[in-house]
Amino acid sequence: MTQVILILLFIVFIAMGVPISYVIGIVALLGIFLIPNLGGIVVFMKMFTGLGSFVLLAVPLFILAANLMNHGSISKRLIDFSNALVGHRRGGLAHANIVVSMIFAGVSGSSQADTAGVGKVLIPKMQESGYDNETAVGVTAASSTLGSIIPPSITMVVFAGIANVSTGKLFLVGIVPGIILGLSMMLVVFIISKKRNFPRYDKVSVKDTVKLFLTSFPALLTPVIIIGGIVTGAYTATEAAAFACVYALIIGMFFYRTIKPKDLPKIIKETLKLSSLSLFALATANALGELLGYYNISTRAANFFAQIPGGAPVFMITVVIFFLFIGTFMDAVPAMILFVPVILPGALALGIDPAHLGLVVVMTLALGLVTPPYGLCLLIAGSIANIDIERSFRGVIPYFIIAVVVLLCVALFPNIVMAIPRLISPSYFI
Repeated sequence: MTQVILILLFIVFIAMGVPISYVIGIVALLGIFLIPNLGGIVVFMKMFTGLGSFVLLAVPLFILAANLMNHGSISKRLIDFSNALVGHRRGGLAHANIVVSMIFAGVSGSSQADTAGVGKVLIPKMQESGYDNETAVGVTAASSTLGSIIPPSITMVVFAGIANVSTGKLFLVGIVPGIILGLSMMLVVFIISKKRNFPRYDKVSVKDTVKLFLTSFPALLTPVIIIGGIVTGAYTATEAAAFACVYALIIGMFFYRTIKPKDLPKIIKETLKLSSLSLFALATANALGELLGYYNISTRAANFFAQIPGGAPVFMITVVIFFLFIGTFMDAVPAMILFVPVILPGALALGIDPAHLGLVVVMTLALGLVTPPYGLCLLIAGSIANIDIERSFRGVIPYFIIAVVVLLCVALFPNIVMAIPRLISPSYFI
C-alpha cells in the first residue's frame, strides 16, 4: 500500500509541475519516514554521500568551462567560422547552427550551455534572415543535444561513475555516432531548405576562412587536448575539466581579451546556479535509490530486464523505449542514478559492452532535452525566440525522427560505434 501511495504522489507532483529534483526528494523523505525504525536523517546522509565522488566534480567544472567560453565570446567566433564553412549553401545558417554545435560539444560537454550560447546569437540571426521561428528553434534545440554525445560529455562522466566504466572509453565511443547524428541533421536541413527556399550567404573567400580558422584555433584545440589527454591517460576526466576551465579562462582573458576580472563573479554565480540543478537532482536520486532498495524494486526491475526474451537486440530496444519515456519528465542525471543500476546487470549477462550501453542511454536521454514537458533545451530555445513549447516542438520533430533512427542503428549495430575506438585504443576493449 505504501508503495502505491508513493507512486501516486510522484505522479501528482509531476502533473502539478513541481521540479523533478524536489519530487524525488519529497518522495524519498516521505517513503523513508514511513519505514519503521528508520529516521528521515537517512535521506540527508544519502544525499551527502551521493555527491562524495571525485568523478562528479567534473560536472560543475565542465559547466564553468562552458560559461567561460560563452562569456569569452568564443562561441561567437566558432559561429563565424562555421558560417564561413557552410553558410553559402541553401539554409546556410541552419547548417552552421549544427556545425557549431558539433564543435561546441567538444568544448563544453553541456547541451544546455550549447543552447544558451549558440541560441542567443543564431536564433535572432535566423529570424532576421527569413527563417520561421519553428525552424530556428528546432535546429538550435535539436543540434544542442550533440553536447551530451560528442565528448567531453557531462552525462557520460556521470554514467562512468555509476557503472564503473572508463570515462576515456565512453568518450571514444561517442565520437562516431555524434558526428553521424550531426551529419544526419544537416541532411534534414538540406531537404527542408530545398522545399522552403531558405536563404544562403555569399561564399567566404579562402583567405577569410583561413583567418577565421586561425582566430578560432585556440577554441578548436580544446577538445583535442581534453579527449587526447584522457584517452592517453595523462589525466582523469575531472582533471581534464579543471584544465578546460583554466584554458578557457586564459584564452578568454589574454588571447581574445573578452573576459575581464570583474566578469568572474558573475560567471561563477551562473555556474553555481546551473551546477546546483544537476547536483541536487543527483543527490535526491541517491536518497530515492535507498528507498527503492528497501522495497526491492530495483531487484525486481533488474530481473525483468534480465529475463526479456530475444537477446541483446530486444533488450536494447526496450532500454531505448524505457529511457525515451523517462527522459520526457526527468533530467538525465537522476534518471541514470535511479535506473542504470537496474539495467546494467541484465546488459552484462547478455554480453553487452557497458560502454555501448552507456552511449545508448546517454543518446536516448539527450532526446529528452527536446521533448515536452521537461525538454530543457527546447524551453531555452523557445524562450529566446519567444514562442510557446508546442510551436517549438513542431520545429524539432524532423530532427527528433532522424535522431531516433540513428539511435536505433547505434543500439542494434554496436560495431558502428566500436570499430574506430578499437583501432584508436585497443587497450580499452581487451
